[in-house]
Amino acid sequence: MPVTLTPDGYRERVADAVVARALAAMPAVVIEGPKGCGKTWTGRNFARSEVLFDRDLNARRSVPLVPGLTLEGAEPRLLDEWQLAPEVWNQVRRASDEGHRTGRFILTGSAAPADDITRHSGAGRVSRVRMRPMSLLETGESTGDVSLEALLEGEPVAARRPDADFQDVVAALCRGGWPRLLGRSVADAQLFLDDYIAELCRTDVSSVDGVARDPGGVARLVASIARNVATTASFSKLAVETAGDRPLNRATATEYLRSLERLFVVEDVPAWRSHLRSRATLQSSPKRHFVDPSLAAAALGAAPGRLLADLEALGLLFESLAVRDLRIYSQAARASVYHYRDSNQLEVDAIVEARDGRWLAAEVKLGGVEGIEQAARSLLRLSDRVDDSRLPAPSKLLIVTATGYGYDRPDGTTVLPLTALGV
Repeated sequence: MPVTLTPDGYRERVADAVVARALAAMPAVVIEGPKGCGKTWTGRNFARSEVLFDRDLNARRSVPLVPGLTLEGAEPRLLDEWQLAPEVWNQVRRASDEGHRTGRFILTGSAAPADDITRHSGAGRVSRVRMRPMSLLETGESTGDVSLEALLEGEPVAARRPDADFQDVVAALCRGGWPRLLGRSVADAQLFLDDYIAELCRTDVSSVDGVARDPGGVARLVASIARNVATTASFSKLAVETAGDRPLNRATATEYLRSLERLFVVEDVPAWRSHLRSRATLQSSPKRHFVDPSLAAAALGAAPGRLLADLEALGLLFESLAVRDLRIYSQAARASVYHYRDSNQLEVDAIVEARDGRWLAAEVKLGGVEGIEQAARSLLRLSDRVDDSRLPAPSKLLIVTATGYGYDRPDGTTVLPLTALGV
């Protein structure tokens, strides 16, 4: 799609519509996501005044000393990196009850605070919006010819072949959707990502709750997750694969992983809970994913050339890229993303389920006739197993590929390149 800039030079995001909807309905909106995904830019696009807690030490110090002072200003008022001044949560909560006005405060945060900080509920006052790095649509690497909403409506698919070729997709995967890396080379992007991961392991994981952690151990866990991306690897397996002089035990690996989740860097895909006609048992393990597959590629030291020589690893990372974009588009469609796995060894990479019950199933393949046929068989088997007396028929059985045309197949499945998918 042509990249759209506002008159102020802001690059529009899929999450903008979600934030606008939340501001129209609630007094306060919290935009959460990993460092560097564009939360501050988006908050500023909606705000009329701001406090940047990560840059203004005096503002942080004033929050407990002069309650409410940092809330004063034109509304919506941006409170950036609010978790650095956690007392502001209750001040926003109380202020939100005054006058019952909507669209008053925008809080952005790169770390989920400890539960005791937000123990006073924001229900009825605060809406949370998850923000992720940019999708291919937002970076201009997808045409957006076919919207996820149209797929959930079951509309026919006929999409032109996008200009992006296979190598372009691999480069986009390695570069990631980080706004500050737009237009940068893959080599430059991976230098940035190396530093990002190093800082994450050295400082961020310990600062999230003030508990000192071993940077080397965190780095080994990040690498272990990267090797197991798009799989249902257990905590024990992740721990065992943390090689080194001091391998992590399961409890430590679990603790470190939870900290990475609180930093919004790791975002697993939960298992779909559905109704089946067969006696198969649904598996409940989540699939491991980073918020952006570029983090996995960087942790593995995998540049495009190396991935092109290892199609198995590339396939898993491409699945993670597809999951990232499906999550971004699903949020705008008020839908959620899951995965499917049962005791009869049937697996489907992604299930997108809307709040009104509409759903689609997606298998992610790099391409090729054999891969597409295998994906079609899995999707049709899933469709046969779901109890259609308790669930509607799937809107689409979707095969997401790296390149090519988008079209409906005679067997009821649909082929669509990720570079043609949009919101």
